[in-house]
Amino acid sequence: MDEQHVKGAADKIKGAVKDAVGGATGDNKMQAEGKLDKAKGTARNVVGDAKDAVRDANRK
Repeated sequence: MDEQHVKGAADKIKGAVKDAVGGATGDNKMQAEGKLDKAKGTARNVVGDAKDAVRDANRK
């Protein structure tokens, strides 16, 4: 697991919390921020997966 995967997981967790709290309190701005953080986390995971694939391909 590289740095991008760790940051991606952290962003997803942070986003899920914001999304849930925003939804529970009716805070649309916080909920939107949460959804954005979750999307950013997913994007970081994709970058991490690509880096892993390149690293694995270079090992062969």
